[in-house]
Amino acid sequence: MTAEEARTLSLQALAGIGYTADEAAILADHMLDAALCGYEYSGLPKILNVAEQLDLRPPVRPLRVLHETPVSARIDGGGETGMLTLYRACNIAIDKASRQGFAVVGVNHTWMSGRGSYYVERIATAGLIGIHTVSSRMQVAPPGGRRPALGTNPISFGFPSEEDSLVIDLGTSALMFTDLALRARRGELLPEGVAIDAQGNPTQDPLLASLGAVLPFGGHKGFALALAMQALGVLAGSAEDPDYSGYLLIAFKPDLLMPLDDYRRELQAGLQRIKATPRQPGVNDIRLPSERSRQERKRNLRDGIVIDTAIANSLQQLSLRTKGLDEAAE
Repeated sequence: MTAEEARTLSLQALAGIGYTADEAAILADHMLDAALCGYEYSGLPKILNVAEQLDLRPPVRPLRVLHETPVSARIDGGGETGMLTLYRACNIAIDKASRQGFAVVGVNHTWMSGRGSYYVERIATAGLIGIHTVSSRMQVAPPGGRRPALGTNPISFGFPSEEDSLVIDLGTSALMFTDLALRARRGELLPEGVAIDAQGNPTQDPLLASLGAVLPFGGHKGFALALAMQALGVLAGSAEDPDYSGYLLIAFKPDLLMPLDDYRRELQAGLQRIKATPRQPGVNDIRLPSERSRQERKRNLRDGIVIDTAIANSLQQLSLRTKGLDEAAE
């Protein structure tokens, strides 16, 4: 379907599960951008994950700012989905950093924040350096463990450059749980060596893995990074969150240390040097982080996205809830 058709379907499905027009627009933009960038599991199928979570979670409370200074804010998300609370937190971080040069914003009592690259790219586009860390609910077993004890805990960076911003976004687990959920919907196997079942045995069955745990990427190195994200999550109030979730956004002006134009120029020169590295036989290009997703975004905006028929049908069913409510009101 075209990008506009996908957006319309997303907005209708999100309205069907109770989101206002403004909220649905924020959520749809986030998930459609993921789909355009080639991250299907973070794209439109995530609307189904959101719908399932809404049925399991208590009613949402209004977002509250618990503590605020000119350069910081700590936010209670009220149980709302993270793609809404982090969008608002990102706006606060950009505003404070643009005014004061630096900002740090923490959010807890929220869930499913989506792709960290979405936020840090917005920060970098504003001429700031952005860092986003996540301490999420326990889904990952430590090396040698047979029960989950920490989250998939991604970390993201955004850097303004003369051309496209440099965006780096990686999870500290071997597999993100939204990817596992999509594979379970499709009845697909997991790659080898990324998950264990409830008894701690290796498994490629996504349903068994959902009862067990996924594993850190890179063994002890991924575990160490995940632990660092968990420690930063404490600043955002993860200890007070039933899911142990804490989301931190940091934004600051490069010109705290050097002029922004100089920073952009020097970063771009460094990236070009890396791209010019002599290549091994059979290698066509030295690819930087986020290059593929940007190319996918341009191509898919032009040509449209491919979506699983079963997923599309499920989204259509969600959109019918709104139609049913409208007809009942009449």
